Amino acid sequence: MKLMKTLGLGLLAALFAGQAIAQNYKAEYKISTVVGAPFPWGLSAERWAQLVKERTNGRINMKVYPGAQLVGGDQTKEFTAMRQGVIDMAVGSTINWSPQVAELNLFSLPFLMPDHKAIDAITGSEVGKKLFEIIASKDVVPLAWGENGFRELSNSKRDVRTPADLKGLKIRVVGSPLFNETFTALGANPTQMSWADAQPALSTGAVDGQENPLSIFTVAKLHTVGQKHVVLWGYVADPLIFSVNKQVWSTFSPEDQKIVQQAAIEAGQYGKEVARKGITKDDPSTLKEIEALGVTITRLSDAELKAFREATRPVYDKWKTRIGAELVNGAEKAVAESRS
Repeated sequence: MKLMKTLGLGLLAALFAGQAIAQNYKAEYKISTVVGAPFPWGLSAERWAQLVKERTNGRINMKVYPGAQLVGGDQTKEFTAMRQGVIDMAVGSTINWSPQVAELNLFSLPFLMPDHKAIDAITGSEVGKKLFEIIASKDVVPLAWGENGFRELSNSKRDVRTPADLKGLKIRVVGSPLFNETFTALGANPTQMSWADAQPALSTGAVDGQENPLSIFTVAKLHTVGQKHVVLWGYVADPLIFSVNKQVWSTFSPEDQKIVQQAAIEAGQYGKEVARKGITKDDPSTLKEIEALGVTITRLSDAELKAFREATRPVYDKWKTRIGAELVNGAEKAVAESRS
């Protein structure tokens, strides 16, 4: 009887402890993304929220807010807003966070990563760990890598095979000085604007082209706004980072922290699979769908790619110093090993 009573008290105490934890949790946690479903970015964020809700039995409810709406549409302010606690969580772009975390410009170095194996090699290396440590030092807890994808170039004017073909083209780019310098080096006229403003600008001809993963091209139906020429050059990639505000993270029990992180890892892997679907040599289905829409897809030879690489090399070297030579050297080593 005494043992039963002791066990009963223990279960009761555990129950009250669980209720206390739940009471300290918010009714809803806001996840910021730039785009929502059915883009791979938004799908992976929704998968994260779904897995966490299921595995915490509803203790942690997360909702995706796409369109960078939590920061008034200015995606480059997302990281700062999360540091300040305005945003609870995010599946954030390394490009959009680079103004506040300079080291993340690593992934925007032109032609650093030739393929998906190279991306995985960097994020899975000591370089990837170091980047997470840097982010963690800024009141944001990084949990897992995701993927937006390689950024391919499209425009309404002509096929692009050489840097000379870019001369004078007005290209929408994100708010990053590195992107401005890269396209300026290629003779283009880069124009910074948010993604929310980009589609109307393409439709009216205010800009001639844009650079984004092909998943963005297909879901946003960019062929309907004059984007009839696509070049597969894979000049930069955009890994995503699943993350939580440090203060929010500290309110979760250790058990729930494990659940949230594991769910982020799984959602990140899912997002990578979706982002890469249909654009590989083994599965070119998305490329065929784009071509069927009357879009010309240009595939560059090694010699043609080399011309772009050489034209942007001064930008690469300048930014290597800014990002940190040791970090970039580590990334270059990881890429080289992935190709051996």
